[in-house]
Amino acid sequence: MAKAGQGALDEITASLTREKNRGLPPIEQWNPPFCGDIDMVIAADGTWFYQKSPIGRPALVRLFASVLRREGDRYVLVTPVEKVGVTVVDAPFLAVELVVGTGTERSLRFRTNVDDWVEAGPEHPLRFDPVGETGGLKPYLYVRRGLWAKVTRALYYDLVALGEEREIDGQRMFGVASRGAFFPMAPVEAVTDRA
Repeated sequence: MAKAGQGALDEITASLTREKNRGLPPIEQWNPPFCGDIDMVIAADGTWFYQKSPIGRPALVRLFASVLRREGDRYVLVTPVEKVGVTVVDAPFLAVELVVGTGTERSLRFRTNVDDWVEAGPEHPLRFDPVGETGGLKPYLYVRRGLWAKVTRALYYDLVALGEEREIDGQRMFGVASRGAFFPMAPVEAVTDRA
């Protein structure tokens, strides 16, 4: 696979600066040619690296995050004129803050490490992936464009504390609800066996 260099990153930054507006760029409408991979990695802890150095400017990370999308198994940064591949170790974002809304219907609002606010619900589901043989779970929140945020361990414990039991397809499941949607974590018997 071709590797794009510093020039590609400079061009992306310049192009995005010209296109910058208050909302997310309409990258779904952009179909530029793929110009290769660049040496950019989003680590499992949510840190963005370029050429093995952390990107220290949060505004620059937010800018890159606004044009990140997933295409099959590949993650790409997209501008109107080019598209480059980046490496994502686990998930491109972290969910780092949780606000629980009260009222007739509970809502769970998450802030990501790039300052996006996402409310879990039918359009932004939570999923809980099993972790090997340990019986543990890794929680994720759908953000946009095929991109997920890994929920931090502290917030995961908050979700467990908010959990409830419901019957899903004839099986009692333990999970959490937001905006009228229920997100099962595990069968109730698996949870009680670990308690």
